[in-house]
Amino acid sequence: MNSAVKTLSFATLVGLSLFSCVPAKQYNLLKDNNTKCEEERSRLLRENDSLKIRVRELSAKSDLLEREKATLVSDSTKRQIAFLTLTQDYTKLQERYNDLNTAHEAILKGTQSETKKLLAEIQKAQLLLMQREDSLRGMEGQLSARSSKLNMAQGQLDSLARNLNEKNSALMELQAMLAKKDSISNALRQKVKNALTGFDGKGLTISQKNGMVYVSMEDKLLFKSGSFEIDARGADAIRELAKVLGQNTNINIMVEGHTDDVPYQGRGELRDNWDLSVKRSTTVVRLLTENKAINPTRITSAGRSEYLPIEAAKTPQARQKNRRTEIILTPNLDELMQIIEKN
Repeated sequence: MNSAVKTLSFATLVGLSLFSCVPAKQYNLLKDNNTKCEEERSRLLRENDSLKIRVRELSAKSDLLEREKATLVSDSTKRQIAFLTLTQDYTKLQERYNDLNTAHEAILKGTQSETKKLLAEIQKAQLLLMQREDSLRGMEGQLSARSSKLNMAQGQLDSLARNLNEKNSALMELQAMLAKKDSISNALRQKVKNALTGFDGKGLTISQKNGMVYVSMEDKLLFKSGSFEIDARGADAIRELAKVLGQNTNINIMVEGHTDDVPYQGRGELRDNWDLSVKRSTTVVRLLTENKAINPTRITSAGRSEYLPIEAAKTPQARQKNRRTEIILTPNLDELMQIIEKN
């Protein structure tokens, strides 16, 4: 379940950081999606804590029932041994009783004193036999009660085992989906890297974080200073990336424009760094959507202005790093969300 929490955590953080500057209508939609993800994350955290507590309770109860079961089995075994012993004694007494009856019949013609003695022995044997019979019946009742209790304990253990198996199955399914998402991200990163090999070290970097692939392009690769018209070299890189994205239809795309903190000298339709970052983002989006295999519904465009710098220093080198366009690729999480909602 920790993997699920991490996944929802990065989804929430990315949602909060990526969608903050989208046009109002789309911003509200993304905000609703972010709220839902945050609620799901909180619910999963609570459910995970609850599940851990429940597993510990079930494990403790299971251990207690196992000890009771062992005690019952031990008692049952002792009772069965005692029952067998009484049965053997009863058989011997029955034989003795029969022998005495035979002897009694044989010596009826004997003396009166011998007859009384034999009668006393017979009465004593009969009394002892009755006591043994009563004891046997009591033992049978106790064994029956112990057996019923043992069956109930076994039923509880079986129910606990089924409950744990169901929870384990749900967790395994969730873990499998998370592993699948990570596998998709790894494969996508490699495909993007292979497609953009010719641009390595020329203002382009590819990284992977929190299950997402980040393609970051510095301004020197895409745009001239203060412009949102893309250079030919940068356009080639975008088109190569679009080929990969067109072949992987289960990937969502976020295009973010970033500027440095130097105030933009507004002219024409652009007023400030906000406008410049948004226009650069939409320029890249339009170039991506020239590839008809990419459904526009998969793409989100955002301008972050100067407010998400890579480096906070005021040096030319730091500002150059901050002037960038990031294309963030995220595997579709619909299947994962369905598993979470189902459980």
